[in-house]
Amino acid sequence: MVIFDCDGVLVDSERITHRVVVDMLAEHGVDLPFAEAIDRFIGQSMATGLVQLTALLGGELPPDFLPEMGRRTREAFRAGLTTVAGVDAVLDALEGRRPYCVASNGNLKKVDFTLGHTGLAPRFAGRIFTADDVAHPKPAPDLFLLAARTLGADPARTTVVEDTPTGITAAKAAGMRAIGFAAMTPAGRLLGAGADAIAHDMASVAALLTEDPR
Repeated sequence: MVIFDCDGVLVDSERITHRVVVDMLAEHGVDLPFAEAIDRFIGQSMATGLVQLTALLGGELPPDFLPEMGRRTREAFRAGLTTVAGVDAVLDALEGRRPYCVASNGNLKKVDFTLGHTGLAPRFAGRIFTADDVAHPKPAPDLFLLAARTLGADPARTTVVEDTPTGITAAKAAGMRAIGFAAMTPAGRLLGAGADAIAHDMASVAALLTEDPR
């Protein structure tokens, strides 16, 4: 089986999300460079991200911060969210040959929205796993193991495509092969987390999946 992360792997949402965060922090007097925001938040669960946001804002999150962040993010998604270039071809190549699913540290509401907006939802019907499904999301292996167990896949014969060290760590802890998709995260960080291979674009992902003996 192949497990895809969602944000940054299936949908090109990371740049949009982190730009909203940077802009909102600036409005509250916190100057956080975009690159540092990526480093801090990419691949993190909402719970972990909230801890960091609260700390950055002096220990207290303004009551309207999260609702406004959600509103702005959805608005930005509607205006400019697309699939990651080449992902449709990867999924086409897997169709009927290898089962695949999505396992995201985002919540179900967000994943449903992003997959629905980009037209990917039908491809993953009944095969969507999110942080809402487990007590311990990535970097714990629980989410990936749940996906494998639910769909009857052997973890040792499962490949994960992830763009964050958090996801790579979870994949390796689950005993799975991990392809690091180095679109926004430096390849060195993904390799440092244990990635078995690095892909810089979806054509490379497709090639690595073809080569995978499992």
